[in-house]
Amino acid sequence: MYKRVKREDLIEPELSYRIVGVLFRVYNELGPGLHEKYYQRACTAGFEEQTINFKQQAPIPMKFLEKEIGKYFADFIVDEKVIVELKAGNQINRKHAKQVIAYLKSTGLQLGILAYFGKDGVFFKRIINIPEEKNPLPSNSHYSG
Repeated sequence: MYKRVKREDLIEPELSYRIVGVLFRVYNELGPGLHEKYYQRACTAGFEEQTINFKQQAPIPMKFLEKEIGKYFADFIVDEKVIVELKAGNQINRKHAKQVIAYLKSTGLQLGILAYFGKDGVFFKRIINIPEEKNPLPSNSHYSG
C-alpha cells in the first residue's frame, strides 16, 4: 500500500492531483493519436464528472503599457487557480512552456500544468509563476528551458 506524502512546497497539491487524475483517465480510455480537441472535450467531461470548477477556452487579456492589445485563450483555467494547457503529440516543446508562462504572468496565477497526450502516454509538466520579488534571476532574464 502506498502512503501519500503531503509536500508543503507544492502549489495547489490536492487540486493538481485531481487534474492529473482526469488527464490520466482521459488517456487510459481514449488512447493515443487523437486530435487535441478530442482530449479537450474528454477533459471537460472528466472535470464535470469530478465536479471540478473550470472555464474552457478562457480568454486572458494580453496587455502592453496597461492597454489591452489582444487576448490569449487558455484551454482551461481550473478553479480560478491553475491553468491547464493540452497538447497532442510526443514532442515537449519550449514554445508551449513559454505559452503557459505568458498565461500565468497575464493572470497572476502561480501554477500551470502543460499536458502532452502522446503515443507512449500522457506526460505533464508543472510550470510555476515566480513573482519578480521572489525570483533570484535578474529582471531582464528570460526562460530558456
